[in-house]
Amino acid sequence: MRLQTPHGELCLPAFFPDGTQGVVRCVDSGDLRDSRVPGLVMNTYHLLSKPGPATLKAMGGLHRFIGWDRPILTDSGGFQVFSMIRENPKYGEIRPNEIVFRPDGGRDKLLLSPEKCIQAQLSYGADILMCLDYCTHPDDPYEENLRSVETTVRWARRCKDEYERAMRSRKGAKPLLFAIIQGGGDEGLRRQCAEALKEIGFDGYGFGGWPLDEQGRLVENILRLTAELMPDETPKYAMGLGMPEDVVACYEMGYNLFDCVVPTREARHNRLYVFDEKVWAQPDWRKKPFARRYYILDDEHRREEGPVSPACDCYLCRNYSRAYLRHLYSVGDSLAYRLATLHNLRFYTMLLERLAAEEDHG
Repeated sequence: MRLQTPHGELCLPAFFPDGTQGVVRCVDSGDLRDSRVPGLVMNTYHLLSKPGPATLKAMGGLHRFIGWDRPILTDSGGFQVFSMIRENPKYGEIRPNEIVFRPDGGRDKLLLSPEKCIQAQLSYGADILMCLDYCTHPDDPYEENLRSVETTVRWARRCKDEYERAMRSRKGAKPLLFAIIQGGGDEGLRRQCAEALKEIGFDGYGFGGWPLDEQGRLVENILRLTAELMPDETPKYAMGLGMPEDVVACYEMGYNLFDCVVPTREARHNRLYVFDEKVWAQPDWRKKPFARRYYILDDEHRREEGPVSPACDCYLCRNYSRAYLRHLYSVGDSLAYRLATLHNLRFYTMLLERLAAEEDHG
């Protein structure tokens, strides 16, 4: 699938690393391009806080500000706000028409409505906008999930209306607008939400809620059902889902857009993903454990002359040994984080490139 965005064509399937606050930790835009990263995910709420819409507007938008010429998806910020309010009610309240958020728990407040959510994302110059939705917790009862669905649909309609109002005066390529399907673990609510959102009509759809159970396993029945409910001609976005085996499993369910903090966060914690060379070379690699994780500070890497992964063509693997990377970590040099992040990002882009190539030849 190919999507046309204001900042170029996006080929799916694709994995977007998280640049929550306008930066992918430890690397710059040149590093991201060299790692063949197709796009980034950033957070509307965090960008509202720092650097703020006025600064981004003065700097010519998010792309110019960060030196990035490929697509950017901005999420609504609702998940972060909901999480903080759930943690402590002093942070705000959820009203039928908006979210009242008090970042410091005091009198200062931020009103996050569907209209303001769309206006903020448009002011950033994002290529893919996400509707504001009502997030729930896995332990929430049916009544709360029903409220979530009804509110999500109502807010999505308002997001679409605000988007269309803004597009009337816009020239050139238009950003895409995605909606999020909620419903918790209830199949009926998932169907209700999906059908209502499809009736409104969006450019793509995301899986809302928690994709993992308490044991960290995919909730396969709900993920599969939700993917089936999404139109096949639009992107199917598995939001926040990023373990390598989970990406492949969800791709086989029909999802084709992914994002997660996993590759960058793991790099900062001395963990690197590598392909099992023998399995990776086989046509049926998806059916087997195809990847493993190195903890680079293990003693076995102390005098290892080889690269982190012979199957990888990233900057780290082309130029440095495992022993050197281990040394950088052991002395606390920041170069370790950059090189490891480059490797993990390239691992993910190689994984998605292989899925895309097999899809093209399938």
